[in-house]
Amino acid sequence: MPLPEFTPQVRDWFTRAFAEPTAAQAQAWPAIASGEHTLISAPTGSGKTLAAFLWGIDRLVADPTPEGERRTRIVYVSPLKALAYDVDRNLVAPVRGIGAEAGISIGVRTGDTPQKERAALLRTPPDILITTPESL
Repeated sequence: MPLPEFTPQVRDWFTRAFAEPTAAQAQAWPAIASGEHTLISAPTGSGKTLAAFLWGIDRLVADPTPEGERRTRIVYVSPLKALAYDVDRNLVAPVRGIGAEAGISIGVRTGDTPQKERAALLRTPPDILITTPESL
C-alpha cells in the first residue's frame, strides 16, 4: 500500500477519511511519486481527483513555501469551467484536513472570474491554481 510514502499529516488525514485507497489511487500514487507521466483512467467516483492531487498536496506539506515567497506550485488545467469548479469542491476537504496548519490555498480562475478576483490571485498566488485553457 502506498500510504507509507506520504507525510504523516497526509497519511493521518487519509486514514481518518477513508478505509483504504481505491484501486485507481493505489495504482497511481507510486507512478506519480516516481515522477512518471501518469494517465488515470477509471469510472466516475473512483477517486481519480484525489489520486491525482494527493501527492502534490503532500509535497506542499513536506516543502512549504517560505513566508513572503508565495507562489503557485500546482496548476490544474481543466477543459471545462464546470469541471474546474468540481475539482475545487473536491479539494476543499483534503486541503482543510491536511493543509490547515500548512496554509495551503486553492484558487480558481476561469473566463467568468471577476477582475477583482483575478487581481487578488496575482497579489496573493494560491498554492494550487485551477484554471481553463483560455484563462491560462
